[in-house]
Parts: sequence; C-alpha cells; structure tokens
Amino acid sequence: MQNISDKPSGSGGAGREVLLLAAGAALAVAAAGAFLAFTDMSSPLRAPFTVVFMVVAPGAAVAMWLRALDPLGRTVASAAAALALNLLVAQAMLAMHLWSFRGGIAAVAGISALLFLLTLVRRRGGRTARRQAS
Repeated sequence: MQNISDKPSGSGGAGREVLLLAAGAALAVAAAGAFLAFTDMSSPLRAPFTVVFMVVAPGAAVAMWLRALDPLGRTVASAAAALALNLLVAQAMLAMHLWSFRGGIAAVAGISALLFLLTLVRRRGGRTARRQAS
C-alpha cells in the first residue's frame, strides 16, 4: 500500500537552504546600502542598495511580529507594512520641515531596530510566563 501525502518525498532541506541564502544576500545588500548612504560614497550601487535597505529592514522587522501567518501572507503583509512605514517617516519629516535622506534612513533603521528588540522582549517574556504557569 502506498501513502499519499501533500508533501514532496524529499527532505525539503534544499528549499529552506535556498531561502536562507536569499535572506542572507538581501541582508548583505541592505547593510551595504545603509553603509553607502551614510558614508555618502559615490557609487552606482548606492541608490538601489539603499532602496533594498528601506524595504528589507522594516519588512523583516514586521515579519518577526507576524510569525503565526503563512509565509505568503507574512511576506505580503510585511512588504505593505514596510511601504507604509517608509511613507509615514517621509510624511512626518516633511511635515516638520526636517527632510534629509540620511535622517530618513536613520529613522527607518531606528524604528526597525526597535521593532526587532520589542519582538525579542515579547518572546522572552512569553516563554518565561509559560514556564511560570506550568
């Protein structure tokens, strides 16, 4: 008798490794974009790498909050949240007459770092509360 399953017969490790490799490459490009923007180096890669940073940093931070969603839903929601965060930062800076591209990058980086830290604190607190309840 043969088992019928929705999952492929392979281990699925190769797909996960490719996904992790792509995430690492996006992180490296985003970090290079932030570095190029802050140091004001003249490079043809500065603008595209900075755009990657402006999408990847807040998108990854929001994706950490949405771990309960399926991967496609988490990707769509985190991309939309990254766009919304970038627009809100730009609007706030324009409204306060404080617009600068370095300031915008620093604000997005700071908000993204804060979201990452809040996610870590929330997870650590949730694990401790569950352990104490047991």
